Amino acid sequence: MPVRSDLRNVAIVAHVDHGKTTLVDAMLWQSGAFGAHAHVEERAMDTGDLEREKGITILAKNTTVRYRGPAAAEAGEPDGVTINIIDTPGHADFGGEVERGLSMVDGVLLLVDASEGPLPQTRFVLRKALEAKLPVVLVVNKVDRPDARIDEVVHESTDLLLGLAADLHEDVPGLDLDAVLDVPVVYASAKAGRASLTRPADGSMPDSPDLEPLFATLLERIPAPTYDEGAPLQAHVTNLDASPFLGRLALLRIRNGTLRKGQTVAWARADGSLQNVRITELLATRALDRVPTAEAGPGDIVAVAGIAEITIGETLTDPDDPRPLPLITVDDPAIAVTVGINTSPLAGKGGKGHKVTARQVKDRLATELVGNVSLRILPTDRPDTWEVQGRGELALAVLVEQMRREGFELTVGKPQVVTKVIDGVIHEPIERMTIDAPEEYLGTVTQLLAGRKGRMVTMANHGTGWVRMEFMVPARGLIGFRTSFLTDTRGTGIAFSIAEGHEPWAGPIETRSSGSLVADRPAS
Repeated sequence: MPVRSDLRNVAIVAHVDHGKTTLVDAMLWQSGAFGAHAHVEERAMDTGDLEREKGITILAKNTTVRYRGPAAAEAGEPDGVTINIIDTPGHADFGGEVERGLSMVDGVLLLVDASEGPLPQTRFVLRKALEAKLPVVLVVNKVDRPDARIDEVVHESTDLLLGLAADLHEDVPGLDLDAVLDVPVVYASAKAGRASLTRPADGSMPDSPDLEPLFATLLERIPAPTYDEGAPLQAHVTNLDASPFLGRLALLRIRNGTLRKGQTVAWARADGSLQNVRITELLATRALDRVPTAEAGPGDIVAVAGIAEITIGETLTDPDDPRPLPLITVDDPAIAVTVGINTSPLAGKGGKGHKVTARQVKDRLATELVGNVSLRILPTDRPDTWEVQGRGELALAVLVEQMRREGFELTVGKPQVVTKVIDGVIHEPIERMTIDAPEEYLGTVTQLLAGRKGRMVTMANHGTGWVRMEFMVPARGLIGFRTSFLTDTRGTGIAFSIAEGHEPWAGPIETRSSGSLVADRPAS
């Protein structure tokens, strides 16, 4: 099969705050993407207001690095190799973004914090990568942390790889266990822009002055895109964006064939129909900018304009020989809230230009569905209220906060879990929760989760005065859990969770042990 040796497509995946976006910054700077005097914000890929305020990645984004170092010449490309990088979110609630990102790439850089080790989102993204049979490069980041425990983290990561590969061995035919365990390890400090293949001492910097070892490993272990010679055009839409000048932009990965500006292609829609459309603009990514280009070939990730209603998962193909690609599938939602118009006595008094009508709220929710594949909007028995289903509380909270900033006045209901009926039995979503807490709060945390139908799976004490516990808990038991958890651990506990499928209904859970004070009139 022919390959594009001048190209690599890779996703950077990790748990939240393990340094993905910081590493992308360092790769952009060291590849010469920015001028010496250019003013570029830290975490340049986090462009949304909420992303910059909270320090988290919410939307998957792509950038391009043009690497011209020694490893490019060794790979037979002295003019350089183009590396398309997908920066993915670290929160499980935004898992739909991760799944889309993995559909665009040929390999994965898995970042793991040298102190915290693998956490729930690490497990989630690693499982998705193995299901897609993508090769993995393990990057142990933040090796210069004073509390780094590099050897233990590498062992924990390889154990996780082995466990997931064993679980998936029957479900994913052809999964090569030997290849999965032959994972290269790169030791890095993304903030310092340094990486090494030699393990440094705990808390010290890598011995290399730059990221050259990381680039070399990436070129060696991440395969170049392959394609079928002479096959018709196949381009998969994996993301959407918008331009004030061009309208809706479809971000796509070209699997086979060539795409040109002005070309007429067949648009294979989600409902199975075909429609001929013209590509009015073709844009390639250069660092953080999109620039016009005349054509793009197999393996390229480009944006196209001119198709106003195109959505994620659809295909652009050859009108004479249409071969649509399968739609992108994501995991089912676990949490639902009702969102409707503001029905309080203060409705419409929030300020000039506020959006208060049911039509405005409905249109905004419909717009969100276009780019957010993991969200579902369902009607209710009220014409001015809708049920919004998502992966978790954070994903729904981000949507509500974005709408609030846009001037919408809303009534938001209490979160509820989304149940399933399997073989006549009601099943509810289950979360795998990892908790780090000081030893003295072990009993407190266990008692707190026992009341929410949680059961302990593992517990480990690393001898640092902190205990790591892993629980399986019904998702509804975690609604409102964080406030009680932080209160009971005096603000010292750290908790993360990830969806782990469905189990039979666990019975009633008492989530409130005290009443609430509600005011029905202004104070005088």
